[in-house]
Amino acid sequence: MTSGTGISATQHITYRAMSASDVGSVPVGCMGGPDELEARIASLGSAAILAFDGDRHVGQLQFRRYIRGQRSPDSIWDPLYWMDFDGHAPTLPPSTISVFCYHVGQLDDTDDRDSSYFGRGIGAGLLDHLLEWAASTGAAAVVAKASPSLRPVMGFMGGQPVEVYEERGFQIVSSWSDPDLAEAVVERGLAATEQLPAAATVSCCVLNLPESH
Repeated sequence: MTSGTGISATQHITYRAMSASDVGSVPVGCMGGPDELEARIASLGSAAILAFDGDRHVGQLQFRRYIRGQRSPDSIWDPLYWMDFDGHAPTLPPSTISVFCYHVGQLDDTDDRDSSYFGRGIGAGLLDHLLEWAASTGAAAVVAKASPSLRPVMGFMGGQPVEVYEERGFQIVSSWSDPDLAEAVVERGLAATEQLPAAATVSCCVLNLPESH
């Protein structure tokens, strides 16, 4: 876990929670329209942890309040996929935070990524700062969908593998192979058919946070 200074071991990268004043000045793709986003920030306190290299936005980890039984209207192609546990959704307290997608190397509101920011621990730093933020705001738990451990698939999904969550104390509630993800990664050449089902296996991970006093 990082310190509360907002600076991690990743040199020169700083992190902070997104506020309403950031809407319009940082990338907001996958977050919904401005009104929806601002309402979510007002209700939850934030909607993402942001990463900066100086003044440049270089990454973010989006999150929302957990809704048990949430389904994605378009499978893996809709942001709500991150909270769609396909019949494996656990019962968790109302103040649970649900992890959505990681956008490392994101300089603008496009799908382009600056690969010079890959492999620098920014994704893990975003998660660590989210856990700190969630604990500081009184969240009871954090739930996340872990991606397959195959790096090309991780990059395609914008997620972290089970190992990253386990290192931070998350418990693996369930794991299953996603047929839509399997089809997409094979079609895109991210995994070979013989790498299935592992290359399309996702997991529901839960971390219960200590009660604040």
